[in-house]
Amino acid sequence: MTDPTVEAQTRDVRIEPYDGPAGGWGSARSLAEILTREGVPATGAAMLLKQNKPDGYMCVSCAWAKPAKPLAFEYCENGAKATAWEQTRRRATPDFFAQHTVTELLGWSDYALEEQGRLTHPMRYDPDTDRYRPVSWEEAFAEIGRELRGLEPKSVVFYASGRASLETSYMYGLLARLYGNNNLPDSSNMCHEPTSVALPQSIGAPVGTVLLEDFESTDLILFFGQNVGSNAPRMLHPLQEARRRGVPILTFNPLRERGLERFTNPQSPVEMLAQSATRISTQYHQVKAGGDLAAITGLCKALIAADRDARVLGRAGVLDHAFIAEHTHGFDDFVRFCDGQDWAAVERRSGLSRNAIEGAAAVYARAGAVIGIYGMGLTQHRRGTETVRMLVNLLLLRGNIGKRGAGICPVRGHSNVQGQRTVGISEKPELVPLDRLKELYGFEPPREKGVNTVETCEGVLDGSVRAFIGLGGNFLRAVPDTGVMEPAWRRQRLTVQVSTKLNRSHLVNGAVAYILPCLGRLEIDQQAGGPQAVSMEDSTARFHGSRGVAEPVGPHVRSEPWIVAGIAKAALPPNPRVDWDGWVADYGRVRAAIEATYPDVFHGLNDRMFEPGGLTKPLAARERRWETETGRANFAVPGGLEADPDMTRGADVLDLITLRSNDQFNTTVYGYHDRFRGVRGTRDVLFMNRADIARLGLADGVQVAVAAETDDGVERRLGGLRVVAYDIPEGNCAGYYPEMNVLIPLWHYDAQSKTPAAKAIAVRVTAA
Repeated sequence: MTDPTVEAQTRDVRIEPYDGPAGGWGSARSLAEILTREGVPATGAAMLLKQNKPDGYMCVSCAWAKPAKPLAFEYCENGAKATAWEQTRRRATPDFFAQHTVTELLGWSDYALEEQGRLTHPMRYDPDTDRYRPVSWEEAFAEIGRELRGLEPKSVVFYASGRASLETSYMYGLLARLYGNNNLPDSSNMCHEPTSVALPQSIGAPVGTVLLEDFESTDLILFFGQNVGSNAPRMLHPLQEARRRGVPILTFNPLRERGLERFTNPQSPVEMLAQSATRISTQYHQVKAGGDLAAITGLCKALIAADRDARVLGRAGVLDHAFIAEHTHGFDDFVRFCDGQDWAAVERRSGLSRNAIEGAAAVYARAGAVIGIYGMGLTQHRRGTETVRMLVNLLLLRGNIGKRGAGICPVRGHSNVQGQRTVGISEKPELVPLDRLKELYGFEPPREKGVNTVETCEGVLDGSVRAFIGLGGNFLRAVPDTGVMEPAWRRQRLTVQVSTKLNRSHLVNGAVAYILPCLGRLEIDQQAGGPQAVSMEDSTARFHGSRGVAEPVGPHVRSEPWIVAGIAKAALPPNPRVDWDGWVADYGRVRAAIEATYPDVFHGLNDRMFEPGGLTKPLAARERRWETETGRANFAVPGGLEADPDMTRGADVLDLITLRSNDQFNTTVYGYHDRFRGVRGTRDVLFMNRADIARLGLADGVQVAVAAETDDGVERRLGGLRVVAYDIPEGNCAGYYPEMNVLIPLWHYDAQSKTPAAKAIAVRVTAA
């Protein structure tokens, strides 16, 4: 690859409007470009035919549902990019590390680091030369084991990124608990933890209730704070089918995202040749950042008023009173809250007019079965949990939980982030069957709550966290307050990263640091018992099998279960009830252990994991059985209309929203082309409303710096950004994650879940 410094200087930077749809020829060209760039134009295309197929492999990108009857090409643009990214011909060998110091590599971009290719050997950091040097697996495990045995168990964190299989995740969680803690933060802490807190409180289930087939019978789809075109493009197929049936789709989102506007199906020759597109959203409401809580309150207020008016006139009510009476709790308090909200306040905070909100409520009132879809636009706020509960309230008003074609549908990110929670990756001991683990494995599991992501960062800052084991991901790049976190991170004794590619988290290391290269999900996993398969859970709570189809990248790369077992055997005393070697030889034995631990959830997993459509996880809320403290679905009364009540606002303060581009997935950057937003060749941009640009004395295209508006004595600033005039609500601006994370204070998080409030950050913008 070209030297990253030269590459940055020679990039063709262009900012120009994009008028095309999501999908279409733009998607096809983008796919061809990355397959060619990664050196896999033929093999990559062949592998993609197996992606998300019942007898193939599960996509390594998002967690969207895997259908029982897949399309011929059951992958999206970003899923194909993830495959090409993982199966690249490039290799980050020991020779590469010998040529570059860690200090030098720290100056490289995220894209440049990962474009060096797949890691091929276990590596240990050498502080004398400031380089990573190759080491044998035996030496690596021996030292990691010694270090772990010498540390206080509470000081060690076991992080999981959300891409590891059910089998790996179960083993990893057991490793942590046998070691002596529940310090098992994961990527859900950074994005959908408000879902995991809100849904159990409201409906007694930690996950969504919608199945893929519900899209076939729904009458209305509500979209909140989720960019389907970039983050879960395969969902565009059921959305397109719903629109063809005449199903309205009402979208609430600050930016006008192309995937929620128009879609051309790349798998339809007719659409491609005719360059025709399906209109996705029938109404598009551009709420202000954090305005969803107020907007949903307005929808509920309008429905309650319409129901009251209808009943006075002797007409059928708008609300489902029979459902409310039989299945819910707290309805009267919720009605009083909605009645008490002033329309002017609702309009001001949501950024929407009363007429627009009442018009959307009228469409909802006419629909029999309604799906509510949401993403991190709802969750990543100071009152993210309350906002999710408000969306559940809206659905409960008309009985839209627990019936065909309806339900709540959180769109998860990492491909198994939901599944790893199901098998025990959680810092909350009450969510894990500890007594069953005690019975199966003959030890006393720790009962004390572990640390989540924010608490891990707090522990690094105060010195209580001494070691970090990372099962995938790019933790240090993904967390808030990176300018504060990176210096503190180096004070740890031990950092271990299990990874496929190089990233910044490998380069900000502890005193003893290892990079352990693992197989990707696409690769054939050959163990003593033969080639192995793994399983995972999709966003609709269905379990699927996955078989690798590609040859491993090299003889020194090992599977994640093998690596977890190696660390466990080195760090833990022998336990005759835990046959780590037997589990590695045959992952079916791990699945049997999972079923023994969770018999009601995983019954028949080994036999049914490759069943078309997957094995459905039992979920009481789908059957209108409410496993809550009240035994009913609970209406929740929020603390007000403001989703970020502690944030400073003023005439010169904007609300910053962090975004992902069309050319990235989470912290992985595939390139510098955000096609849908018309940005090419750069990520150093700040999207602003034209009125704000003029009011602040700026101009489209000028260079600016952004500073967080905080009073804690910490300077948080990011410069070198180009202003891009964009269709975004006045008072809001937006920039790319993870670059903008330096502006997010660690303490700026959801009050109930501690998820960073990355969708509303108070900032000042000044000319550079």
